[in-house]
Amino acid sequence: FSFRKLWAFTGPGFLMSIAYLDPGNIESDLQSGAVAGFKLLWVLLVATVIGLLLQRLAARLGVVTGLHLAEVCHRRYRKVPRIILWLMVELAIIGSDMQEVIGSAIAINLLSVGKIPLWGGVLITIADTFVFLFLDKYGLRKLEAFFGFLITIMALTFGYEYITVKPNQEKLLQGLFIPYCRDCGTPQLEQAVGIVGAVIMPHNMYLHSALVKSRQVNRDDKREVREANKYFFIESCIALFVSFIINIFVVTVFAEAFFNKTNADVSQVCANSSSPHSSLFPNNNETLEVDIYKGGVVLGCYFGPAALYIWAIGILAAGQSSTMTGTYSGQFVMEGFLNLRWSRFARVLLTRSIAVTPTLFVAIFQDVEHLTGMNDFLNVLMSLQLPFALIPVLTFTSLPSVMRDFANGLFWRVAGGLLILLICCINMYFVVAYVMSLHNLGLYIGAAVLSIIYLSFVAYLV
Repeated sequence: FSFRKLWAFTGPGFLMSIAYLDPGNIESDLQSGAVAGFKLLWVLLVATVIGLLLQRLAARLGVVTGLHLAEVCHRRYRKVPRIILWLMVELAIIGSDMQEVIGSAIAINLLSVGKIPLWGGVLITIADTFVFLFLDKYGLRKLEAFFGFLITIMALTFGYEYITVKPNQEKLLQGLFIPYCRDCGTPQLEQAVGIVGAVIMPHNMYLHSALVKSRQVNRDDKREVREANKYFFIESCIALFVSFIINIFVVTVFAEAFFNKTNADVSQVCANSSSPHSSLFPNNNETLEVDIYKGGVVLGCYFGPAALYIWAIGILAAGQSSTMTGTYSGQFVMEGFLNLRWSRFARVLLTRSIAVTPTLFVAIFQDVEHLTGMNDFLNVLMSLQLPFALIPVLTFTSLPSVMRDFANGLFWRVAGGLLILLICCINMYFVVAYVMSLHNLGLYIGAAVLSIIYLSFVAYLV
């Protein structure tokens, strides 16, 4: 083992780990803390470990073949299923990017004390494209250093909230290592499913398999390939451990401070602290519901304005970093599936426009205080796309014709298949629960027809 070699391979895993810290994940964290307290921490731990194992497969594919997942799909699938697969992955990227851009816009709105509207924040976030292109011009190492800086900001800001709130350490350890949820009902179960859906992102498999190609590896030398796989896996473990700790900060802050709180409790505290946002919470005894925006407000009411602004800085860092990795994903997916040979600027501009345009419309016509419904829909959309990343990555890493001596053994094939089946079942439950909550017969029929088409395509991939 060599620390110098580990440092040489460090970078792709931390860029990949950004997807575990995007605003969608942060919102899932704070909601699980507010709804279930410390009881679902073990779900977050299990989901992160499963995510690590799946990322390992994606990284191995890139290291061994010298091709990323989208390029392998282009070579292995026929034209029609390949185009359908590309569209599904593109939908996942758009859904994820919408959450990330909206998260950044909400953070800008909080930092400007409401003076910059949501659509203004979206326009500012579009500038990410130019920051990304500027840094990318100076090489991947500079870009990796910038992402490392943003992860450090998230660790410091959410760590500050953790130290300020001082969560109960005994409950934290119990929630983390005892896989049980006492007195849990449907809301807690839905939060558990939401955690899995938020942590394991479909486009992240495509991203990670492409990022590892940035390191020079002699693929004719088995020892060198084996060594690269080892160091990339160690780096992924470190990166996801850091992201897991940051997620723990968010869950435990809201579990300690806002579990079992009612709207009336928060409304009274906000009124006493002369918060300009106290009207957000009706004076009733319904359980408090929070999102990224309301989460920042209640932190400000309970722990002072500093807590609100530091929260907003953390969300801004999460949003900015994840929008740039989303741009990267879109670029790799488009050039891999369609075999495009455009200039870097043209590719980035197109992939960014595809994601930002619908987000801008949402921001113009939707109030910053009423975005939870859109986030639920986007989580469902991304959950549906998971098989279109997980099935190809397990299939290709199990084929000796693709991976040669590094193909998955029987244990990995069976365990990977069972994991993917479990994740897909969990996410299908999430989708069914979401559709049933809409209470519309026409939507039920439409969802049933789409389900048959969807499941047929998944069966074809299997």
